[in-house]
Amino acid sequence: MSPASTGASTVMGADAVVPAVTDTRLSPGGPGYRRMSLALFLAGVATFALLYSTQALLPLISGEFGVAASEASWTVAAATGGLAVFVLPMSALSERFGRRTVMTASLAVAVAVGVLVPFAPSLTALVALRALQGAALAGLPASATAYLAEEVRPKALVTAIGLFVAGNSVGGMSGRVITGWVAQEWGWRIAVGVIGAIAVGCAVAFRVLLPAPKHFAPGSLRPRVLAGTVRDHLSDPLLRRLYAIGALFMTVFGGVYTVIGYRLTEAPFGLPQGIVGSIFLVYLVGTVSASTAGRLVGRLGRRGALYLAGGTTATGLLLTLADSLALVLLGLVLITAGFFAGHAVASSAVSKTATHGRAQASALYQSAYYIGSSAGSTVGAVAFHAGGWAGTVAVGVLAVLGVVAITVLGSRAARVAARRAPVPAH
Repeated sequence: MSPASTGASTVMGADAVVPAVTDTRLSPGGPGYRRMSLALFLAGVATFALLYSTQALLPLISGEFGVAASEASWTVAAATGGLAVFVLPMSALSERFGRRTVMTASLAVAVAVGVLVPFAPSLTALVALRALQGAALAGLPASATAYLAEEVRPKALVTAIGLFVAGNSVGGMSGRVITGWVAQEWGWRIAVGVIGAIAVGCAVAFRVLLPAPKHFAPGSLRPRVLAGTVRDHLSDPLLRRLYAIGALFMTVFGGVYTVIGYRLTEAPFGLPQGIVGSIFLVYLVGTVSASTAGRLVGRLGRRGALYLAGGTTATGLLLTLADSLALVLLGLVLITAGFFAGHAVASSAVSKTATHGRAQASALYQSAYYIGSSAGSTVGAVAFHAGGWAGTVAVGVLAVLGVVAITVLGSRAARVAARRAPVPAH
């Protein structure tokens, strides 16, 4: 181990002493780490609360505009689709103008659009506003993970990203729970307006708390350079597998939580809107599983953690087929725990694997992830319309099998690479 990595001094000659380089990146317990963690946690809260603000309200939106679940689901798919399309261009801007600048601008535009959403006169206008909101939020996910990769010490990176993902889960949960109860009393328009107001508070606190970056080096905006960086990432087999895993996990999650409101408001459950919104309290399980993903990887390795996350998710899907509310809730708990653990493991692995253009590497992951969300929302709703809840579950199970298959391929590729590695000379 080099002296620089230990913090010791290096002696040069008889009396010349050269001090070691100190790692100034953030670490748990160090100055600025708590502020950074809280700031990005709140950014995650605002992002998911805004992005999925209509998901628990789909039955009410269907009722007001007289449309089926597959049409109302576009208010979710448009937002996640907008994010998926714009996350790569926004990551390029963050390479040039800085992570904190782009994240601040993204939140500002997203909350401004959030003020307009409650006044949408038609489903078409609502979908358009949601697409714009998703495009604005595209500056958050990739820039946040790139910021963490640059500003946090490597040993703390999985935990730090897990906390950001935990903020996602809290935002997703609180947005759905709050909208469910508010909508039951005052309608879905007031409900999404309340979420917009909460996001404004999160955005202000984020900008005040987030420490200024100390390790950011501006990159190029030249299309040729950016295209080369993207090509490098897409040519990396490990990154391609991680992108596919993120997309498949989110296909499950997007499909389940887009359709679950319809399942629980219909027979045999017939739950009121407020209670349906409260079902999303199970997101708290995701907060825990995401924040402990680092320890999970430490015990099982990355592939072992992904197998466990996939198995947990699949078990939860099968449990939700029962006509027992208790089993459906248990199934949602397992789906949520498995999803957030898998997402935290895969996204942190992307940040560790990329040696350059980290914002682009993270952006490609986020793009695949939210394409999976849009696909899950749309296909899950179509499957529900065609075959009921069993159709939505079938889509989810197929996606989990894809995660397992890709992880198996990764294990085989690792074994082949190990056999081909040259034996060190003695």
